[in-house]
Amino acid sequence: MTKLAKVLSLAALGFALTGQFALAATVAGEVKKVDAAANKITLKHGKIPNLDMDAMTMVFKAAKPEMLSGLKPGDKVKFDADSINGELTVTEIEKAK
Repeated sequence: MTKLAKVLSLAALGFALTGQFALAATVAGEVKKVDAAANKITLKHGKIPNLDMDAMTMVFKAAKPEMLSGLKPGDKVKFDADSINGELTVTEIEKAK
């Protein structure tokens, strides 16, 4: 591989990684329902770029049951979500300040 090809490969990798991380953004939302027994939370949320999802209200699985502790309908939150094993899952969540 030529030196130029190596440089271009590294540059392409850098752009790809930068784009990937730019998409994984924290999303603002509002808790609509908490179902701790089912380990699920219903959130009204803004656009979720990494899931290619528009703003809407929907149910997510919680990555860890303790994430739901202390949350109630009406709470404003900031969260991260991803598709894990085919399920839309909240991976991080905290009350908004």
